Amino acid sequence: MFTRRAATAAALATLIPEIAAGDEIEKYGLFGQMIAAPGKRDEVIGYLLEGTGAMPGCLIYVIARDPAHPDAIWITEVWTDKQHHADSLKLPAVQAAIAKARPIIAGFGERFETIPVGGVGI
Repeated sequence: MFTRRAATAAALATLIPEIAAGDEIEKYGLFGQMIAAPGKRDEVIGYLLEGTGAMPGCLIYVIARDPAHPDAIWITEVWTDKQHHADSLKLPAVQAAIAKARPIIAGFGERFETIPVGGVGI
């Protein structure tokens, strides 16, 4: 019987050669807080969302408002691996979004790297 999990693994194996070879790939996760200049949070969010169209290896990319801080943004990311995340920062669309947002980013809060192991959507 061909289960959903087996079908998913087979589909991933065609996209990621290391899976087909039996090598285990460690996913890469990142949770980070960004602080916009006062009153500029929604503008920064707009710029961040502009650069998210095509990011190879990105499984989850969520931009969220912090309900406890009027200028804070949380960014949640899950990637097939750490290299895909690093490569995404070099993409022209991502570089353009960063360039637009940079003048109205006041700083950065907490940042956590993780190794996602499962769940909904990954």
